Amino acid sequence: MNKEIFTSPILSEQYKKYTHPSGLEIYIFPKELATFYAILGVKYGSIHSSFSIASAPNEKITVPDGIAHFLEHKLFTNEDGSDSFEHFSALGADANAYTEFNKTAYLFSSTENFYESLEELVKFVTHPYFTDESVSSEIGIIAEEIKMYDDSPPDRCFYGMLEGMYEHHSIRRNICGTENTIKQITPELLYKCYNAFYKLCNMALFICGNVDEDKVLKALEPLLPNESSELDVIFENENDREKPTVYMPYVESRMQVSKPIFNIGIKDVDIPENAGKRQKKDAIYSILNEMIFSRAGELYSDLLERDIISPHLSYGYTISPTTAYNSIAGEASDPKLALEEILKYVEDLKADGLSHSDFLRGKRVMYAEFVKSFDSSEGIANNLLSFSFDGTELLSYADIIESVTFEDVKEAFKEAFDKEKITLSVILPIESKEEL
Repeated sequence: MNKEIFTSPILSEQYKKYTHPSGLEIYIFPKELATFYAILGVKYGSIHSSFSIASAPNEKITVPDGIAHFLEHKLFTNEDGSDSFEHFSALGADANAYTEFNKTAYLFSSTENFYESLEELVKFVTHPYFTDESVSSEIGIIAEEIKMYDDSPPDRCFYGMLEGMYEHHSIRRNICGTENTIKQITPELLYKCYNAFYKLCNMALFICGNVDEDKVLKALEPLLPNESSELDVIFENENDREKPTVYMPYVESRMQVSKPIFNIGIKDVDIPENAGKRQKKDAIYSILNEMIFSRAGELYSDLLERDIISPHLSYGYTISPTTAYNSIAGEASDPKLALEEILKYVEDLKADGLSHSDFLRGKRVMYAEFVKSFDSSEGIANNLLSFSFDGTELLSYADIIESVTFEDVKEAFKEAFDKEKITLSVILPIESKEEL
């Protein structure tokens, strides 16, 4: 079994990556923490709704929206009728799973029976069992989940932003699908997606805690085959069909909110193919955001004092191999005015120039947050998953943050707030009879 060791003298952290003959990558991050944490991740998410197989590249396969999330739900059901959640509970472990745009993750945390729980994790994810009856019963459960998200103003506002920014990319569609699309899901379609994507060479296991590496590998050995299969799925890069400008600059809905909420999305189609360059861009934009939108900054204080926004303001840059965007979310009596004031501040900054002291502060905040993430087994395991699935290495991100220069940030700032690349998504309160 191939082994790699990754070490950071600056962070005083180390972990190992084992590549099993099955193709499964096993990341073990020994850490003396109270909780064990393990994630089995699959490079398959909601955006992978259209693909082809290498042996038949001209035969495009399109599956219903929400099938990756549906598959995540159904894997917990075992052939003997038992539920893996119950198995974990009996072991004293807390299990969960989540589906994102480009990945699915199955996980558990525990303070005891770690190796037995690890075996359960690998067993149920690698042994699918779907029937017409179980799929039919799950449709109602997921339909309720979809209604819950549809009734959530922050979720609706977020997807409104994505729908405004992207015309074609499947990221604009809800991870859970719709009540209509999930009714089209069958056991045959679930097996088709499982067999295409749930190959060990397309998966990785991430473990953090006070574990014995030899015991981990020994526990896994009888559960994994000694031969590797190849991933033969071909994807379309949907970003290639996107224009640099947004699809809709303004998206509005009305829901039960006491005050309007907003999501500002700034579309970025300039995505480096190189994973390391993507991480560098992520660091640059994260520092830039901290410089502009931080609570310690001039803009936040001004907007708050003038009662243009409410105290909570969140922001973040997101980048993947096929999508990238900056986002700012908050609450405001007049979201259009809030956006106008933000853009006015940005224009003034372009005229006056960014502050070097703000740059240093933003860089310190970024570095401190990264270091703090190593205090939690959950944070470490999830960061390992995110970095490795993007083709980069976790510990090297400290060096990437350090490598960002003031010139890097100033160069990014020139193109960062192009008005033609901005979507404003707003949730307004439902109109009263007096307003009507």
